[in-house]
Amino acid sequence: MIFSTDQLGRQLTFQKSPIKIISIVPSQTELLFDLNLEEEVLGITKFCVHPTEWLKSKTIVGGTKNLTINKIRNLKPDLILANKEENSKEDIALLGNEFNVWISDIKNLKDALHMIKSISELLNRYKEGNKLIQQIENNFEKLNVGKRKEISCVYLIWETPLMTVGDDTFIDDMLKHAGFRNVFGELSRYPEIDYEKIDNKKPEVILLSSEPYPYFDKKITEFELLFPYSKIFMVDGEIFSWYGSRLKKAPLYFKELRDKIESAL
Repeated sequence: MIFSTDQLGRQLTFQKSPIKIISIVPSQTELLFDLNLEEEVLGITKFCVHPTEWLKSKTIVGGTKNLTINKIRNLKPDLILANKEENSKEDIALLGNEFNVWISDIKNLKDALHMIKSISELLNRYKEGNKLIQQIENNFEKLNVGKRKEISCVYLIWETPLMTVGDDTFIDDMLKHAGFRNVFGELSRYPEIDYEKIDNKKPEVILLSSEPYPYFDKKITEFELLFPYSKIFMVDGEIFSWYGSRLKKAPLYFKELRDKIESAL
């Protein structure tokens, strides 16, 4: 028997290490690929864009919040990897009545590393998981943003309504690791704001994320006119919000972004 406790504190029981897996969380799908679980993964969502080849070779079971439940049933998985925030509560509850659903709940880097460790152990990928965790920890340690000036910022994730990130979110924690001070960090989760609120904060930089809302370069000129005291930058939303193996790329990206911003201020 194998026991595993997910990040909601729920204990799951398996007769053996799972060999039929569905991932309904994009960043965790990429993690499974990097843990060399090509044969074990049967289904993914349409938003699981890394690795790109899996979009052709795996069964697509819908979107993260609009799952095709019958497709999942037909695959008869012995493990479904879900996330408290990215998947709908109703879908997770329904699937949990029929299958082992391991639910992650990630608000910071520590939570992400715990998830990687737990999933690696459950899927008998101890060596690969430990190597990945060590690489991520080493890369973040080398980042050493403590020696750099903190930069005030607004991080925008949606256009209509205008939305940013507040406290208790993974993105907010990544901003801190990158040496930014989130000017809306006193707010909770994903608050709606407006241009006046941004104007009142007068952040040094405004970061336009590539996801979930796909901001494009043309917005830079518009925001430059609205907020002449701020520098406007497009940023890679996957780097700031994906909490799987993509974390190994985050520190170098953060360093290069900081260098670019500091040269512009």
